[in-house]
Formats: sequence, C-alpha cells, structure tokens
Amino acid sequence: MAFSMKVTPEIEELTNICLDNSKMDVSLYGQYDVKRGLRDINGVGVLAGLTQISNVVSSDIIDGVKTPCDGRLYYRGINVEKLTQGFLSENRMGFEEVAYLLLFGNLPNEEQLNHFKTILKQQQSLPKNFVRDVVMKAPTKDMMNTLSRSVLTLYAYDNHADDTSLPNVLRQCINLISVFPMLSVYGYQAYNHYIKGKSLYIHNPSKKLSTAENILLMLRPDQKYTPLEAKILDLALVLHMEHGGGNNSTFTTHVVSSSGTDTYSAIAAALGSLKGPKHGGANIKVVRMFDDMKSHVKDWTDEEEVSNYLRKLLHKEAFDQKGLIYGMGHAVYSISDPRARIFKSFVEQLAKEKHREKDYRLYAMVEELAPKIIGEERHIYKGVSANVDFYSGFVYSMLDLPLELYTPMFACARIVGWSAHRMEELINTDKIIRPAYKSVKDEVDYVPLENR
Repeated sequence: MAFSMKVTPEIEELTNICLDNSKMDVSLYGQYDVKRGLRDINGVGVLAGLTQISNVVSSDIIDGVKTPCDGRLYYRGINVEKLTQGFLSENRMGFEEVAYLLLFGNLPNEEQLNHFKTILKQQQSLPKNFVRDVVMKAPTKDMMNTLSRSVLTLYAYDNHADDTSLPNVLRQCINLISVFPMLSVYGYQAYNHYIKGKSLYIHNPSKKLSTAENILLMLRPDQKYTPLEAKILDLALVLHMEHGGGNNSTFTTHVVSSSGTDTYSAIAAALGSLKGPKHGGANIKVVRMFDDMKSHVKDWTDEEEVSNYLRKLLHKEAFDQKGLIYGMGHAVYSISDPRARIFKSFVEQLAKEKHREKDYRLYAMVEELAPKIIGEERHIYKGVSANVDFYSGFVYSMLDLPLELYTPMFACARIVGWSAHRMEELINTDKIIRPAYKSVKDEVDYVPLENR
C-alpha cells in the first residue's frame, strides 16, 4: 500500500470516534482548579522553575497593589533597552556580545568578546558535503522542518553526541549558534531552486562579518546590503534572543533537557514548538493580515475605514476568520512590549530608506487604533498593546527576507536562549520535569472482543 498523502473517509470516521471519546467538559478545569495553558485566570504563568537568564516584567507593586506598567525585559539582570542602547550608541553589532552575556552571565570585556567571536567563527562550518547530502535533499517549503531535520542529522556527525557533560554541551551549543544562519539560508536556497525553479546561490559566510551581516550576504544573490539593514537585522536578532523561561519553546527545552537527552534532540524539540503560529510564526500572520487589509481598505489614511476592517477581524468577517488582530496583545505584557518599543524607533528609518513610508503609516495607525477597538469589542482581563511580532514581519519584508525565513530568523536568535536554558537545566537539577494531570475518566470494565 502506498504512503497515504490525504485524509480518507476511513480516517474521517476514526477521527469522529476519537472526538466522541476524547472531548472533555471545559468546566472541569475550574472544578479541579487546573490552570489551562499553565496560566491562571489573570493570565499569569504557573511557577514551574527558577532562572537567572532573563526576566519579563509587566507590573509593579505600588502601595501594595499590583499595577500594570510598561513592559520591561532583562537579560541576566540588565534592562534590554539599556543593553541595546549601549551597543547601538557605540555603533557596534550586538548579537555576539549579547550571546556571550546570556551564555556566561556577564558582559564580556573587549578581550573576552574578541575571543568569543573567534570561537564562533571557528565553529562556523558544516561537515563535508553536508549541504549537498542533507540540506539539498528533499527540500520543503517549510524551513523550520528543514532546519529541524538538519539539526537532527548533525547528531550523526558528532562523535560525542550523547555526552551531556557541560563542556561538551557548550561546544555543541556554540556550534549550533554558529551554523543556524547557514542551515536556514541554505535550506531556503534549496527550496527556492528545486521547488520554485529559481537560480541556486550558496555563498560562504565571511569570517570578518557579524552574524546579521552574514545572513544578508548569504541570502542575497549580489551579497550586498546597507549598514542600516545590517544594524536592524542585528537588533532583531538581539530582541528575539531570549524571553524568560516560560515561553513555549524555552520551556520545551527545559522539559526535554530534563530527560537527559542529547542536545540535538532538545533543540529539535524547541524548533518544533517555535514553528507554531501561536509562537514563532506569529509575524507571518501579521504580514498576511496587512496584505489582506491593503487589498480591502481603499484609503489607508482613513481611520474610519481602517477601524471598520479591524472590527471585521474581531467579528471573524475578515482575513482568516479567527477573530484576531495579529501582532496585538501578549501573554505577559499589557501596556507595552519593550521589544516593540525598541524596534519601532528604527522601523521608520528603514521605511524611509526603502520608500515604504505609506506602509509604515498604516502600521502606526493600526497600532494606535487596535487597542481601543479591542477594548470596545472584547471583555479582557488586561490591556492590549503591539508586541514584537507586529513590527518584525514588516522589518523582514523591508529587508527582502522571504516569508519562509521569518520564523527561522527567530530561531537563529532564540538558539542562544535555548542553549543558555539547556545548560542551566543541566547545571541545577537532576529531576525529570513531570507535571500532574487529573484523570476525569471513571473506571470502565473490560469487555471481551466477542461481546463488544
């Protein structure tokens, strides 16, 4: 029998049986005080661990009362706004410096930073014929699956793949941080050539360039980019690098690492989590939503017309009929997302360079209108503001990154956070993570086959 690529009537019938016997009464979650999504009724995450790597703050205690505030994000205790302002004001790329901070716990001095950059460059290579034998074989339109396959295949090339000692795990993590941009871009080039029929470009990264510069060099046929393009991509990588231990993919890294598995399996699991549209794929939804908006809103400067479209989104009458305004709201932040605040200050600059001012003004208008409209239409427990995905997709489109690479770019950044959290898990605990689930199924007698 051939491998089936479609849902057959038989599968449909079995699906209905599965639904009939698996669906639960949602009121049971309240009855047994089960936190759905590991979050309480106010959206606060269930405390599941300790970390020194990063912290997300969305409220302050004022006169004993928990009060929403402008969101703050800390990397190893340093406010990310001050951190980014530091390297930007000195006209430096920040990815490598911030990666050192997250992995080792303190900002590097010049000698330490240069040494770390040298180590990253030394690791910036793939096994012989890996691109030909792995990346170019069975290309797919989904770069996250391609990236996961490449990561899992690297296991076969590592003579110490199962060694979970800290020095070996650090070696593996540094290697993955170094090669993720290559695996992502080369995976896209294979898809672009073999599936879309375009010319094939495989450019080697330069040892003299930063991570962001190399991504643009490897991606573009002419290998050219502007300083502003490289600066903003570098900033995007820094802002996506880490976001507390509770985000889905980082929690996945902790859970899988706690089982004692190898680094490649743990990172592949994290990639599977990040791929989801509720996590790393959100900025793609934002871009597609705006494309739909532009095709249905005649006057992009008319607040009333734009507002009507946003209400249609909430009423499931526009775009994907999911009832969501993508890029608005966050599981933690309410008043503002610090990453979006930092990003926005550079988005307008890039829009001018790319002659996309009209698009920028539309984004800015939606950012202003959407929270008010959501507040009027929905009864929600906290405020709503633009999150980092709201602008990141727009930035990537202005950088001429193909849509297929949006989430892999997230992964090229977040691999640093995952690596730091994997090592933190291995250093601090030897217990496998095993939360409890309440069974709500009564005991049933076994019935012999002939009597069923």
